[in-house]
Amino acid sequence: MAARRKANRILAAVLVPLTLLTLAGMAMLWPSGSKDGISLANPYSAAPGVTFDTGKIQSVVEESCMQGSTAPGQSPDTGGQPAPAGSDCMFAFTEPDQGGSPVKVVVNPEVAQSHGVKPGDQIRYLNLSNAPGAAASQGSPAYIFVDFVRTLPIVILALLYALVVIAVARWRGLRALLGLVGAYFVLAGFMLPGLVEGKPPLLLALVGSTVIMIGVLYFAHGFSARTSTALLGTMFGLAITALLAAWATDAANLAGVGSHDATTLINTSANISISGVILCGLIISGLGVLNDVTITQSSAVWELYELAPGTSARKLFTSAMRIGRDHIASTVYTIAFAYAGAALPILIIVMLYDRPLGDTLTSAELSEEVIRTLVGSIGLVLAIPVTTLIAVLVVKATGVRTAGQSAVGVPDEDRRPHGTSGAGAINADDVDDTGALAAAAFERRSRQSTEGSADPATTRRGRRADRG
Repeated sequence: MAARRKANRILAAVLVPLTLLTLAGMAMLWPSGSKDGISLANPYSAAPGVTFDTGKIQSVVEESCMQGSTAPGQSPDTGGQPAPAGSDCMFAFTEPDQGGSPVKVVVNPEVAQSHGVKPGDQIRYLNLSNAPGAAASQGSPAYIFVDFVRTLPIVILALLYALVVIAVARWRGLRALLGLVGAYFVLAGFMLPGLVEGKPPLLLALVGSTVIMIGVLYFAHGFSARTSTALLGTMFGLAITALLAAWATDAANLAGVGSHDATTLINTSANISISGVILCGLIISGLGVLNDVTITQSSAVWELYELAPGTSARKLFTSAMRIGRDHIASTVYTIAFAYAGAALPILIIVMLYDRPLGDTLTSAELSEEVIRTLVGSIGLVLAIPVTTLIAVLVVKATGVRTAGQSAVGVPDEDRRPHGTSGAGAINADDVDDTGALAAAAFERRSRQSTEGSADPATTRRGRRADRG
């Protein structure tokens, strides 16, 4: 405990000024919350007499689109003319949640072809029956499908996720979930309004991401030298990611011109910079994986050191980096496949264009995803050796060596296997493999436990014989 308190004092001398600087930057960049000059129409706002209703589908039929305004059980008035070929539409007879007779909701062709609807689905639909002039618009549907109601399945998944996390990780898992809620408030209350008001995106992303990492790491993992070491490595990775993102956004001319959402934002406010939004997104997107690798490397160094306290700094760093290299390989795949999954519809569209691979990867549709993958991967890869080095330096600095003792107060001769000495002893400095380090430490602890349970008189006689 004394060694860990010493490590915390060393790390506090570095982290406290950085934290205070981050909080000062957050106070300077805090948005006012004003939305003056922003013009964005709400797609869910309705005209007078038009409402958004919800209901449960009872049955689904395919009929002529001319029957869109026909009530259930009635025949459409087609004037004796047959419906045009290929004009069938999907209709869902829906029971409104507010009560009343079932209504006939026309389903969008895109939804009908891609997913469809089925009895039992909860949907949200546009009710035009009470709109001015609705009675005169014969042949037009009075109820139009808008979206599915997904509240129940999302709530079930969220509760299941929380239950699994808490059951496996217990209090630490609960603290991690609460930290995630706090991170959401930083993102929604500080970073997003700051981007809308035109705050510097690079500083906004760095300050907001650092605040999130400070809160999440300490709240989930507690105040310890391990957590502080991981935080230092995370800050280094954030700085590298921010510098690369700033350069790549400008060098690759990421303007967001291939996105419909970016076009909407451009027309919303003159203060919003699409390049700044992309830059901020490049930094935020790698936070989760970066936090994962730094806390893992910090914990690995501490565990290896506790198994073999006499290990030299060089051997400890080498052993921990063996773990780090495996983590690098897996996390690189994680980032690449996560972005590929999110951009799968775009990938299919670009593939159907039948363009050369080089043109495809550098196109407006994919360049942002490619750069996000590369920038995030470089930042986390460089954070692993830096975090490992900081952890090794801290963990070795906490050990107080005296003559004939190791870093944790165990005599050096007691670190040798029972019955061996000199060149035949197992020394942690001579072990190159992490598993061998663990085996040596286990053998030492087993021998100490056996010796401690031996008869005291026999032990004293043995010691006198050894001295003789």
